[in-house]
Amino acid sequence: MEQPKIGLALGSGGARGFAHLGIIKVLKDEGIPIDLIAGSSMGALVASFYGSGIDLDRLYKISTAFKRKYFLDFTVPRMGFISGKKLKDFIRMFTHGKNIEDLSIPIGIVATDLLSGEKVVFKEGPVAEAVRASVSIPGIFVPEKYQGRILVDGGVSDRVPISVAKEMGADIVIAVDVSRVKRNAEITSIYDVIMQSIDIMQTEVVYYREITADIMIRPPVENFSSKAFTNIEEIIKTGEEEAKKHLNQINKVINEWKR
Repeated sequence: MEQPKIGLALGSGGARGFAHLGIIKVLKDEGIPIDLIAGSSMGALVASFYGSGIDLDRLYKISTAFKRKYFLDFTVPRMGFISGKKLKDFIRMFTHGKNIEDLSIPIGIVATDLLSGEKVVFKEGPVAEAVRASVSIPGIFVPEKYQGRILVDGGVSDRVPISVAKEMGADIVIAVDVSRVKRNAEITSIYDVIMQSIDIMQTEVVYYREITADIMIRPPVENFSSKAFTNIEEIIKTGEEEAKKHLNQINKVINEWKR
């Protein structure tokens, strides 16, 4: 019997994006195939690590040991506070310097071109450059200059890249949104201002696009800070729990497709 191609669309959301790992683990444990992944920002980071063949137990360990000091290399602000070189080296190390086309499944990494205003989807070329571009929160990270473009966070143009997963050939798209707006959030830093603004700007768009996903999973992670890499185990667990609640729906959609 023909099997549907299942694609994940993993959204942006800073530290809250570790919930993506919990979702991937539950799908794997249930034998639900992941044939391709489209990722924006943190979603792209998780997708590339998973696609580089790091097993999930090890990914959990790397994530819970993840500290801001691994990627914070402050620079004199001209286009951003963080130069991003440390982060790029970190990505390159864990993905073994691979190209996107060498990963174990097709991965689409979404960034935004500041000059043209377009969404850019990387499906080949160096993983480190593409992911570094995709996670470049405007105003925080210096944009990534690559292939004549000035690139920032994929979440600016497409927070949960459902359409990208479809373009890549997914018959069924499981979308994961980890950046719902936190009401009455504590806004105490420039980072909070920027992240909350992006979340608010994207809310309407994601709501509108949600109808195009076959399954939309929204782990309740809005009470976790997008910048605090302190509750990572809890964030991953939240992803696991939310994925389990959607298993019946996922299996139903797969069975309906087969019919």
